[in-house]
Amino acid sequence: MKRLLLSATIAAVTAVTTVACGSTAEQTATPPGSTASSDDAAALAPGPTDIPDGMGSGAADGVFPRTVGHFGGSTEIPAEPKKIVVIATGQLDAALTLGVVPTGVAYGSGAELVPDYISFSFPQYADQMTQFVDVGNRQEVDIEAIAAIEPDLILANETGSGDIYSTLATIAPTVLTEGTGVNWKQDFVLLADALGRTEQARGVIDTFTSDAAALGESFAGSGAPTVSFVRFTADRARVFGIASFAGFIAWDAGLARPESQQFAKTSQDFSEEEIQLANADWVFVSSQDAGADSSAASYTTNPLWTGMSAATENHIVRVDHDPWYLNAGPTAATIVLDGLKNALQS
Repeated sequence: MKRLLLSATIAAVTAVTTVACGSTAEQTATPPGSTASSDDAAALAPGPTDIPDGMGSGAADGVFPRTVGHFGGSTEIPAEPKKIVVIATGQLDAALTLGVVPTGVAYGSGAELVPDYISFSFPQYADQMTQFVDVGNRQEVDIEAIAAIEPDLILANETGSGDIYSTLATIAPTVLTEGTGVNWKQDFVLLADALGRTEQARGVIDTFTSDAAALGESFAGSGAPTVSFVRFTADRARVFGIASFAGFIAWDAGLARPESQQFAKTSQDFSEEEIQLANADWVFVSSQDAGADSSAASYTTNPLWTGMSAATENHIVRVDHDPWYLNAGPTAATIVLDGLKNALQS
């Protein structure tokens, strides 16, 4: 199923047609809210929308023991886990969205253990979040710290932790999601399955998808604007494609992308000479480092940037890099969708 979805994604991206930036563009991938069936829409989506065939447990919510097929193999979870370690990007977001507070948490490079958007979104867990055990950087976790927790379940992703899966699995039952932002729906449901909350997660996704479709429907007759996604780090500038976290959200909302961002990978770098690749009717940009010597400072003061149509029309929106570009979880997705709504419907 995963391979079929990837093939469909590439075919859909290849078939995309646009007009020049500053006017409307139309994707052949059928957005939600159209007359196409839900199965057709899912097949054309940039990423998977549910657990791949052969994975998951098939067990009802709350039923344990359960054996979960995942991207690292198959894992038996004997009882509802109480002490959980989350390693991968977005998994803290996903667990808290389901009402589950982990014990051990890893952090992303250049990020806080608890991103600001998490603290803001889950004030009911403020006291518990101060008690999180820091298990290190997601790219190089502290195995001893994880073992000391004596967890009932470890959640990670295959992309970042596949090489240490066997080590993690000797500590506690370990479930690997796939990783990367375009897989956020699939990974959320698979994580939820390990927690015994599969249908709860599907309900969250159904609500999100319906809300996204409503945004696209609000442009019926006038045409959806093109949207661009840009991220600056200390020394890099990137545009994000359709097959990215923000790109999938835009697709769910039926929003068009500039031709320069209709590629079937997560992102690509662009130079200052290529700044026009970032342009669209609306540009949503984050800067992880905005210091005087950063790429953000250099690019955004360049006349090619200040001369973009989005800049001259005051359609460049500064966004928080944590939910938009670093944490592919359901609450982050809602924040991105709300950001699109606030800008495009203002």
